[in-house]
Amino acid sequence: MIINVARKELKSLFASPMGWIILSILMFGFGTLYLQGVNSYFEVMSGAVRPAERVGVTIYVGSQIYSTALFLLSVTTPMLTMRLISEERKSQTMPFLLSAPISLSEIVIGKFLGLVIFLSILVIYIFVMLSTLNIWADIDFGYLIGNSFGFILLIASFTALGIFFSSLTNQPIIAAITTFIALVSMVGLGSYFASDPSHWFNYISMTKHYQSFTRGVFDSADIIYYLLFIVTFLTLTVRRLDSDRLRG
Repeated sequence: MIINVARKELKSLFASPMGWIILSILMFGFGTLYLQGVNSYFEVMSGAVRPAERVGVTIYVGSQIYSTALFLLSVTTPMLTMRLISEERKSQTMPFLLSAPISLSEIVIGKFLGLVIFLSILVIYIFVMLSTLNIWADIDFGYLIGNSFGFILLIASFTALGIFFSSLTNQPIIAAITTFIALVSMVGLGSYFASDPSHWFNYISMTKHYQSFTRGVFDSADIIYYLLFIVTFLTLTVRRLDSDRLRG
């Protein structure tokens, strides 16, 4: 049943103009950054920089794209997650969903997986785009794989947080705003306190736990952090829906 819910969610995303608009705008933006990054690389590395100070084309171009993608996804994810549950409430279809012969966990996980798969298209797009650098240069595939894996975990965490806030209200706009504020806090403040490793916020910052993946390193502590984050907010969402069902 989880697969059926995820498939239904994917169909609704591709049937929605918003889904196509977000995909097309982000793909165009990443493509533009890619071309600008390649041109900039040749300008900067064409003899003006000492050999010891030069960096590989994969990191030079990829770091610009991945850092921008982190910001853009923290903006666009709330626009997509706001409709997952709050839209169901607003359109008065939530009672039918709760009375269906399917568990709340399957509903939440199915909706969650549907959106994660949809946003993972962008991760694959960036990976394939940066892989084309291999046509004329030796690139660091470990860097690309690490960033791609870390980004999928980030997307899943963003989605889990968004679906929880979507379950708290029947106003999609409010769900989007609260999700955006929460994501900006966890992403932005992590960067702000990066200079102070001992600060408590560094331990819960999404960006801090993403850093190891940017180096192509798979740290089990970071993976566990994201998995616990996802499970926690999906569980809270299920609890919230269960409370709604009990209240009738």
